[in-house]
Amino acid sequence: MRVTKGARIVAGTALLALAVAACGSGASDGGGTAAGGDETPVRMEIGEPQELLNPQNTTETEGAEVLAAVFEPLVNYDENKEPVEAAAESITTTDSKVWTIKLKSGYTWHDGKPVTAADYARAWNYAANQDNAMSSSYFFGRIDGYEDVHPGEGKTPTTKEMKGLKVVDDLTLEVTLSAPFSQFKTMLGYTAFYPMPEVALGADGKITQAYGEQPIGQGLFKVDKPYKKGTDQSIDLTVYDKFPGTKPTNWKKLQFKIYTSSETAYNDLQADNLDIHDSLPASTINSAKAALGDRYFDEPDAAVGYIGVPLKYNPDFKNVDVRKAISMAIDRETITETVFSGTRSPADDFINPAIPGYRKGACTACTYNPAEAKKLYDSAGGPKSIELGYNNDGGHKEWIEAVANNLRANLGIEVTPKPFEKFQGILDALDSKEYKGLFRMGWAIDYPSAENYLTPIFGTGAIETGSNYGGYSNKEFDELVSKGDQASTPEEGLQFYQQADDILLKDLPYIPIYFYRSNFGHSTKVKNVKLNLLNQVNWAEVEKA
Repeated sequence: MRVTKGARIVAGTALLALAVAACGSGASDGGGTAAGGDETPVRMEIGEPQELLNPQNTTETEGAEVLAAVFEPLVNYDENKEPVEAAAESITTTDSKVWTIKLKSGYTWHDGKPVTAADYARAWNYAANQDNAMSSSYFFGRIDGYEDVHPGEGKTPTTKEMKGLKVVDDLTLEVTLSAPFSQFKTMLGYTAFYPMPEVALGADGKITQAYGEQPIGQGLFKVDKPYKKGTDQSIDLTVYDKFPGTKPTNWKKLQFKIYTSSETAYNDLQADNLDIHDSLPASTINSAKAALGDRYFDEPDAAVGYIGVPLKYNPDFKNVDVRKAISMAIDRETITETVFSGTRSPADDFINPAIPGYRKGACTACTYNPAEAKKLYDSAGGPKSIELGYNNDGGHKEWIEAVANNLRANLGIEVTPKPFEKFQGILDALDSKEYKGLFRMGWAIDYPSAENYLTPIFGTGAIETGSNYGGYSNKEFDELVSKGDQASTPEEGLQFYQQADDILLKDLPYIPIYFYRSNFGHSTKVKNVKLNLLNQVNWAEVEKA
């Protein structure tokens, strides 16, 4: 679940996720001399990660961006959004229930030890165990034996290992699911499925503070020094010489600079004090096109921006007509064209057009109709005042203010935007169920499937460990998603996912506002900057200019 920057779903997109809690105040370059390359690092903006750098507890875009540089996933995705083996040699099944994952030889941890199938089993069992309270636990719910390690609130796990994970040999892991799931391979590019070295765990069997500050990965970059969250303004990395994949050609140092203002990051980009800004704020788009020229990019993106609704935690929004009225009172066309300078498009489905399953115009309540909205809101007894929370570090103020103005003018109510300084702040408030107002949220995909817009955000099981911040629960929705999961073909599964989407369109547990586009830019000091399907930089292709 990738809430982005600008959702843990994308901190602002990533759950992506999901759109975008962006970047921050300036940070020192740091770095150091890179043997065999330019001594100055390539510098990229991020917002402060919500947690320390532990893959099994990272479900937002900022931490995931860093970890994607430190770890190599089992699969990446090609231009057709199909999974292709990366750290895996092969991933096979005959029935979509029992899967055999064979690892490529040659991968080593950054301390030199070989990566084995046991390292994957260790990571997945740890993430699934409810005693460890990992935010990615929900993603392992399809593995046979998950209920033994994650029996639910008030119950105690009966074991520490899922029976569905079997280490066959050093390079082979057999995974048995509780039911067939044809898209299991597609999931395996997600952060939660990274492996874990034995040294990550302390004597008490828990992940250590030291590992969270300086994770040992098996990917392209190793972390140079411990990251002191809340204090450090950068996270510094160096190319791992023994990485068996493709490496950058003329540089070795990478620095993630932590910002609390996306606009400040953009100013640094213009001054060549920052090399990559992957989520340019809406307020800079028009100037960025002129200032950056061919260093400005506007590309399709699979993320979705929402207004979230605390259904389970605030009775003011329990009536679906209240939610529909709010949705119809929002002028998406004007917001996307004016506030976002055309770099967003009005959302009309819960599934993004970039992924198979989208249906144009599916959300009838997403059509702007202020007169009908007012009538419906009054008849449903909607609240006279609403608070609208958003993270202030992701460039969201302008569009949230526009939504607030729409609701004031069209519903005749008091609307108070509530900024949280950091994306981490609003996520923590939602996690703790302390915040009861409407909230800005975004979702960037974890893997390219219509299912990824459904289960992690709206599934009943995602209330506890997923990104279901509103507490939405619908038995029919859960059953339809399950049927899609167990379908014999992706085409058959998609039909069930679309039926589940229809339930969301009827219930409106969230209010879709816009589909993202990826607006990013780079300095004059680098070239060949490209983002992958998960909105993460393909570092091996980046070159110093």
